[in-house]
Amino acid sequence: MASCKYCGKQISWLKDGRKFLPLESDGTTHECENYKSARKSAKKVTVSDLTPEEIAKYEQNINKKK
Repeated sequence: MASCKYCGKQISWLKDGRKFLPLESDGTTHECENYKSARKSAKKVTVSDLTPEEIAKYEQNINKKK
């Protein structure tokens, strides 16, 4: 069994098509409030905050072949 890295509960994973769903020990879907709050606090970048040089650098890295 795995443990949730946000709340520490024991969970298992179920593959549903192309998506993996976290399940709690009783079989219900694991929905973690700690995870939701961590996602909300993630930094959001708007295009107006970036300089033209930074935008060009991002575009260049996107278009560069691996």
